[in-house]
Amino acid sequence: MSLKQTEFTMVEIDHCVDQLIAKIGKDIRVAMPLGLGKPVALIDALYLRVSNDPALSLTILTALSLERPRERDPIRGRLLNPVFDRLYANYSEPLYLRDERSGKVPANIKLCEFYFKAGSRIGHSDAQQNYISSNYTHAARDVVAQGCNVVIQLLAREGGSLSMSCNPDTSAEVVARLQQSGRDYVAVGVVHPDLPFMYGDAEVDAAQFDFLLNTDSAKHGLFQVPRLPPIPDTDYAIGLRASALIRDGGTLQLGIGAMGDAIVQSVLVRHQNNADYRELLARFGVDQHSAALVDAIGGRDVFDQGLYGATEMFVEGFLHLFEAGVLQRPVYDFWALQQLINLGRCRSDDVSSDCIAAMAELGVRELRGKDFETLQYHGFFNEKCRYHEGQIFNQQGEYCSANMANPDSQQFMVTHCLGSKLRNGKMLHGGFFLGSGAFYQALRDMPAAKRRQLAMCGVDKINQLDMNPRLFKAQRQHARFINTGLNVSLNGAVASDTLENGQVLSGVGGQYNFVAMAHQLDDGRSVLMIRATRAQGDKVMSNILSHYGACTIPRHLRDIIITEYGIADLRSKTDEQVCQSLINIADSRFQADLLVEAKAMGKLSPGYQIPAAFSQNLPETISDNVAWARAKGLMPAYPFGCDFSEDELEAASTLMSLSALSLGEKLVALKNGREASDAARRVLSVLDLEQPTTVKEKLLKRMIQGVESGN
Repeated sequence: MSLKQTEFTMVEIDHCVDQLIAKIGKDIRVAMPLGLGKPVALIDALYLRVSNDPALSLTILTALSLERPRERDPIRGRLLNPVFDRLYANYSEPLYLRDERSGKVPANIKLCEFYFKAGSRIGHSDAQQNYISSNYTHAARDVVAQGCNVVIQLLAREGGSLSMSCNPDTSAEVVARLQQSGRDYVAVGVVHPDLPFMYGDAEVDAAQFDFLLNTDSAKHGLFQVPRLPPIPDTDYAIGLRASALIRDGGTLQLGIGAMGDAIVQSVLVRHQNNADYRELLARFGVDQHSAALVDAIGGRDVFDQGLYGATEMFVEGFLHLFEAGVLQRPVYDFWALQQLINLGRCRSDDVSSDCIAAMAELGVRELRGKDFETLQYHGFFNEKCRYHEGQIFNQQGEYCSANMANPDSQQFMVTHCLGSKLRNGKMLHGGFFLGSGAFYQALRDMPAAKRRQLAMCGVDKINQLDMNPRLFKAQRQHARFINTGLNVSLNGAVASDTLENGQVLSGVGGQYNFVAMAHQLDDGRSVLMIRATRAQGDKVMSNILSHYGACTIPRHLRDIIITEYGIADLRSKTDEQVCQSLINIADSRFQADLLVEAKAMGKLSPGYQIPAAFSQNLPETISDNVAWARAKGLMPAYPFGCDFSEDELEAASTLMSLSALSLGEKLVALKNGREASDAARRVLSVLDLEQPTTVKEKLLKRMIQGVESGN
C-alpha cells in the first residue's frame, strides 16, 4: 500500500515565495500543522517578505507553536538555560513567535491559533483575541473557513516516497476541503532529513505539492520535548489509579506530560512486576475504595491480549508500551473481520475454514472490490485469488460469486481463496507525534515492518466514529480515553482549557471529541485526571470547586474523575451522588467548605457527613506512599530517561533543597557554608558559581556549600 514515486524537483525558498505570491496574490493565508510539522525556514521567509512589504498581508493559521524554553528565574536559570542551550543548539523557533512575545508583529501579519502551549498566552491580548476555539475534528473546516490559500508541511522522505510523518492529523483534510471549494491554493512540502518515515495514511504523493523544498537540519533541527522535571508524587498517585482502569484486550488514548508518563510506568509495573503492582494498589487504597470499579471495567493482571492505541497524540509512552509487548493488540480495517476477532471466532495466527460462514452470519453478503482488497491486504484471502466484477477467481481461472452467504461460494473460497494468517494489523493509530530526540531516533531506527504497525492518520478518523462507525466501534473495544483537566465542579463539569475570566490557557484540542466518543461506545469510558490542589501564589487552592465560570466538558458528559486521592465514577449518577464522590476525592483541607457549599446549593442532604475513610486525603500521605514505592524502584523520578547529566541532577536536587529551607535554615546554611565539599564543587561548577562576582552570587554560593555540608 505504499505510493510509488520517482525523483522530484526541489526548489529554493526564495523562488518558492516569489511563485507563491505570484499565484495567490497579496493576501496570503497559510495553514501549518500543529506542533512538529511546521517548516520553520519557509514560514520565516514568508514572514520576512511580508514584514518588508506593507502591500502584502499574511495570516498564519496553526496551533501549538513550539517555543524554545527559557527559565527567567535567575537561580533556576543557571541550571536550566545551559541545558536548553544544549538541547536546542540547532532548533530555530519561528520568527513570528519571537516578535509576538515582544509585541512587534507587524500590522499586516496576524497569527491565529486553535491551541497554545499551556499557559503561554495568558495575558497576551493579541493571542487571546486571535484564538480560534475549535474541536480538533473541526480544525480543518475552520482553517479553510478563515480563507486559507497556502498549505505548508514538513515531510519525511524514503527513497522516492514522501510521508507527512508526524502530522497527517489535519493537512490532508485541509487540502481535500480546498479542492472541493474550487479555491486557488498553493501546497508546499518541505523535506526534513531527521523526520521518521511513517506509512499508511501518512504517505503522500509528490504530485499533491506545487513546490518541494529541502530543510537544512543543521539550522532547523526538530524540536525536542525536554525530559527534565521528575514525575511529581501527585501525578504518580493519579497515574497508578488510572492504570487499574485499563482493560486487557482494550484500547488506550493518552496525552503528553507527567501524568501520561506515570500511567505508562504503572502499566509497565503491572505487566512486568505484577506482584509489586498489586502491592502498590493496596498501599494507595485502590483496592479499598475502588475495587468494584476496577473489577468491572479495568484489571490488575498482566496484559495477555495486549492493548491497541487509538490516540490523537502518539506520545513517547506508547513506544515504551510497544517495546514492552503491552501495545500488542492488532486491529484490522474490515468491520466484520474485526468483530470476529473480538468474538474469538477468528484468530490472527490461524484463519480457520469456518470464518467465511461466520462472516456471513454477521451480515456480510456480496463483497465489493474494495472490501476484497482490504481482506486480501490483511491476509484473510490469499494472494493467488483475485476479484473482478462481483466474482472471485482462483489461480486456474475458476470462479465463484463473491457472495459469502452462498454455500457454493463458501466452499470455493475455503478451498481456493482463504489465507492462513492475518497480516498488516495496526497496534496504534495516531494523529500526530511530538517527543524527545531519543523518541525520533528510535522511530528512525525501527525496522520498517514494525514501524508499519504504528499507523499515522487524520483526526477525522482517530477522534471520532463518524467516518466508519461499525469498524471504529469494533476496533475500539473497552476504550479508555484518558486526559487531564484543570478543575471539576461539584456538578461534574470540567474546565480544561479556559480560566474563569475567559483567558484561554491552552485549547479544547481533542478532549471533547474523546469524551463524547467514550459515551458512544458501549464499553468505552472517559477518564479525566485532575490534581486535587494547585498553588496560587503563596496559597494552596482546591481544584474541586462548588462551581466555576468556564467549562470544557459539560456535566451531562461526566464520567470518571481521578485525583491523587481516589477515583470518582460519575456516569449515570444523581447530582447528590456526584457531589459525594467528588468531595470524597478532594484534599481534606477543603472538604468541609465543599460540604457546606454543596448543602447550600441544595445538592446534599443537611445531615450528610464525609465518610471517615476519606478524611485523611493529605499530601503527606501521598508523599509517604510514593517514597515507599520509589525505594522499591517502582516509581522512579525519571522512568524514561532524563536530559540532565548526573552533575546537573545533583545541582537540581541541591536547588530544590535550598528552595524548601525556611529563613532560619538559610541562615544556618550561610553559617555552615564556609568550605566547599567535593559535591558542592560539582554543583557550583554546573551553576557557574565557582567565581561569583555579585553579592547575590556570593551568598548563593555560600548557601549551596552549607546545604551540601549538611547532606
